[in-house]
Amino acid sequence: MIETVRAASAANARVALFDFDGTISVIRAGWIEIMVPMMVELLAECKSGESEAELRAVVEEFVGRLTGKQTMYQMIELAENIESRGGKPEDPLVYKTMYLDRLHARIENRLEDLRSGRVSPDFYMVPGARKLLEALRDRGLKMYLASGTDHVYMHEEARLLDVIQYFDGGVYGALDDYKSFSKKILIQRLIASSEFRGDEFVGFGDGYVEIENVREVGGVTVGVASDEPECRKIDEWKRKRLIGVGADFIVPNYESHDELMTALFQ
Repeated sequence: MIETVRAASAANARVALFDFDGTISVIRAGWIEIMVPMMVELLAECKSGESEAELRAVVEEFVGRLTGKQTMYQMIELAENIESRGGKPEDPLVYKTMYLDRLHARIENRLEDLRSGRVSPDFYMVPGARKLLEALRDRGLKMYLASGTDHVYMHEEARLLDVIQYFDGGVYGALDDYKSFSKKILIQRLIASSEFRGDEFVGFGDGYVEIENVREVGGVTVGVASDEPECRKIDEWKRKRLIGVGADFIVPNYESHDELMTALFQ
């Protein structure tokens, strides 16, 4: 199923920019169920008088708003919220490490499934993703993979899913020096190098960042509003967020990849 929000043609596209988690990979599906409770727990320690439900609403707002950016930005916002409630926050890197420790405990069995060969890489991918990547490669697009997940982890997970082969433009993850790289910086570098024009981009993502970044340079965007981890139906919250920042098309997955290719490149 493909929802056309606005008829947009990517017929001139020469480059495809993909987000990773939730757009190609579902290895980290459920990450929000780790991050949000951890942050609510830390904010509750400030004893601000807010209920757990009120704190959860605060956390869910900024986690959702910053999804797609480097994880560090969510931790910076957490630290700011702790400080504004009279607490003494740790360095955001401390919170990021705490979160990653909890997340890795959750997903380690999935990584072992892949390392051992117990499951096919496609099991932990958004349905139809590989066929779409192959179709875009066959069309001659140069492809880039850019993620807010730390580069060392994202690169390993992309290797386990056997998708690095498709991204001849490169695979880019978050760095400790979080200000030195972002999806927006990557797009600006490619345009500044005169290798591509803004209207030659087509972007795929489940977070607002990559959709907004590609739209603002004049590219065409596909919002992946997957209800993870099955990715069989639309997540309505994601859908509204993605449409709100300019997604041209909305899909729950890529099972209708032929139809999507036609919609993009007719």
